[in-house]
Amino acid sequence: MQWPFADPPAREDLPWYLAPVPETIEDLGLTFAWLVVLTNLLGTAFGFYYYGLDPLASGFVAAESQFAIEPLLAWPVVPDSPVATLFIALAFAAWLLGRPNEYLSALAFFGCLKLGAWTPFVLLAFKGDFAYLDWPMYNFLFWSHLAMVLQGFVLHRISDFPVRAVAVALLWYGFNDVVDYFVPLVGSPHHTFVPAEELVDGAIVHAAGPHRVAAAGAVALTLLATFLALSTRVKKLEGRLE
Repeated sequence: MQWPFADPPAREDLPWYLAPVPETIEDLGLTFAWLVVLTNLLGTAFGFYYYGLDPLASGFVAAESQFAIEPLLAWPVVPDSPVATLFIALAFAAWLLGRPNEYLSALAFFGCLKLGAWTPFVLLAFKGDFAYLDWPMYNFLFWSHLAMVLQGFVLHRISDFPVRAVAVALLWYGFNDVVDYFVPLVGSPHHTFVPAEELVDGAIVHAAGPHRVAAAGAVALTLLATFLALSTRVKKLEGRLE
């Protein structure tokens, strides 16, 4: 167990597009990884609150929240960003405890890259429709999600992204894409509500245009995460054979 500060593992030589975060920042994040874990757990708690879990509300679910709108069966695939921050908190915690887990790391990488980039994408694509958000909340959502992308790109220091782990992450996030945009578990698609669509009588009406834009961004990011994770695996193996 590494406490309270961690000893960052050596950084392997990877192309810039696989390791775009400067080494000094990677080292800083890994040294204070317990703080990173705590921050992500707080983000997870806020995220579940944002989706509607509220201990002060009737039934612990806020009225007109997405949890209130979605059927209970769909709840596991609704809070995408909070689940992603939970994955990366668990991945770093497992490493700090001396029990690194490749599956958690792969799930965290996919989640942080995909949801960390998808949220700023829709915030910009449908900026006018997010006018109900005050400026501080809009910026908080935008920059905190970009920070997810940044920390996701640090995971190569503690993970080799074996194919089996990448396959599990692809299955989970590919399944999410299917039920979020194409074939819902029950009712209508389950992706995070985009205000460019409509909320009518407590149900989300998925307008074709915004729905397709949101879906295109999600699917493209799932493919990008797959490419980057497998490329990291290949480049690491190549470097060790030289």
